[in-house]
Amino acid sequence: MLIPLDYYRILGLPIQATAEQLQQAHRDRTLQLPRREYSEVAIVARKQLLDEACAVLSDSDGRKAYDASFLAKTYDRESEAALEAKHQRSKTSAGTATVLQDAGETAAAESKALEAAPDPHTPSIEIDDNQFVGALLVLQELGEYELVQKLGRPYLNNGSIAIAEGRFGDPQLVRPDIVLTVSLACLELGREQWQQGQYENAAKSLEAGQELLLRESLFPSVRGEMQADLYKLRPYNILELLSLPEEKVAERRKGLQILREMLQERGGIDGSGDDRSGLGIEDFLRFVQQMRKHLTSSEQQALFEAEAGRPSAVATYLSVYTLLAQGFAARGPSMIRRAKLMLMQLGRRQDVHLEKAVCSLLLGQTEEASRALELSSEKEPLAFIREHSQDSPDLLPGLCLYAEHWLQEEVFPHFRDLANQSVSLKDYFADPKVQAYLESLPLEAETANEWVVVQPRSGKPPARLQPTPGRSRAAVPPPSGKQGASTVTMTPVPTGASTAASGSKSPAMAAVPRPPAAVSLPTATAGHPLDSASKPRRRKNSGRSGASGKGLTGNLVDRSRTKEHKFPPKSSLCLETGWLCF
Repeated sequence: MLIPLDYYRILGLPIQATAEQLQQAHRDRTLQLPRREYSEVAIVARKQLLDEACAVLSDSDGRKAYDASFLAKTYDRESEAALEAKHQRSKTSAGTATVLQDAGETAAAESKALEAAPDPHTPSIEIDDNQFVGALLVLQELGEYELVQKLGRPYLNNGSIAIAEGRFGDPQLVRPDIVLTVSLACLELGREQWQQGQYENAAKSLEAGQELLLRESLFPSVRGEMQADLYKLRPYNILELLSLPEEKVAERRKGLQILREMLQERGGIDGSGDDRSGLGIEDFLRFVQQMRKHLTSSEQQALFEAEAGRPSAVATYLSVYTLLAQGFAARGPSMIRRAKLMLMQLGRRQDVHLEKAVCSLLLGQTEEASRALELSSEKEPLAFIREHSQDSPDLLPGLCLYAEHWLQEEVFPHFRDLANQSVSLKDYFADPKVQAYLESLPLEAETANEWVVVQPRSGKPPARLQPTPGRSRAAVPPPSGKQGASTVTMTPVPTGASTAASGSKSPAMAAVPRPPAAVSLPTATAGHPLDSASKPRRRKNSGRSGASGKGLTGNLVDRSRTKEHKFPPKSSLCLETGWLCF
């Protein structure tokens, strides 16, 4: 039978190889034994092919004759490649099925076709039937994984009379050797596709090999290798499936299902269970951050709200992000209020006062926003907020500017359906639905007894920012400054940090992704540091009222427009596509 191999490839040599190189290659290839699972039949057949190649090429006359035939086939193939491509296109356009499309043939018929019609322009050698397993093994070692499957599977799919009758040797030994070679081709092809970034194809190749071994009930160790690779491949596969267009509903749904399986095995986003992916807690959090940009806000809401019920502090925080994004984009302040209530759960263990301030601002609760800023220990964001409130009796102008930038640069980019939307607090507060909802909220603080002081990360008490009593629930939109690009970061908090309410903080909570803790933003005028000597101006208590605050809003906008706001890009822990090494 003819096999698409040549003697030079069998020995791993170029056609220009010297006699010394030939002998060295033969020795090396002979010493490189295949996997221990192969039978003696396969090992002997492989060595016969190596010896035959060495014998032909070692004889000068035999090598000249072989080289002439080898080069003639090679050049003929190159010259007729264009004609063959044109012929195939004409057959396809005429509706004629090609050989590769004819999937209805039996295993015996496929084998007969391969033997009767080899490619005349591909270098090939004639081998004995009992050398077939050895030839498959050599092709496998040369990386011809697709060819191994094409040649070997016809003898396995529907059974084979040739194997049963002993054409290739003892059936009890030959069939397992063919199964092993084909399954190893699936394994190596899957790994090759993995390296090339074809994650879904890699998963299919590994699953095909695993299915073959399960059907034959052979080689559990090889099956275990495939399963281990499938577990490690899952994060990559998830990213590839979720990044598909939203029209690919079935594929994206499959990606979400694989993700839920991983979360179940881990015990949640910040769980410590073993999902056999090789990812620790920190690496998995980075993977989740990278994955989020491929999910819509509704998909993230369903995913993270379900995970928050485990309970999970990280999932709760990500749910807050989702509700904030959806509430702002859809002009649904009720969702922002839900986010604020969820922050109350986190506030006992983590400094989330800055996020509470943003939520309160978007709900028109300016007194609570000021109180939250007073309790926050995020020094650099507070310094930015104070710097951009220098000409104001309170900190609301800087908070508005910070909130708008944060939503635009740190929140929206992590949602597939919101990444290209612009953020405008002015448009948000001008929306009739927002105004109606804010007017229906009670005037008093909703959760005054929930505010707790969280010690700053440096161990020093934060400068106290005085609240502004009597502030009405007014629309307070800032101007839209020119904003730079940045990304949401995961900011761990030292374990030693504690709150007045709960003491020490869990390590998982320390890895909750935070809004930027280092938004050091230069302005046209020099700012002042945030320290205990800095005393913000205070307003007299004007009492709370239901006034719209239009005059106040106009003055605030005019004052904010006198400065130029620049937001430099910020470093991030979000990783590129090569975040995990194979």
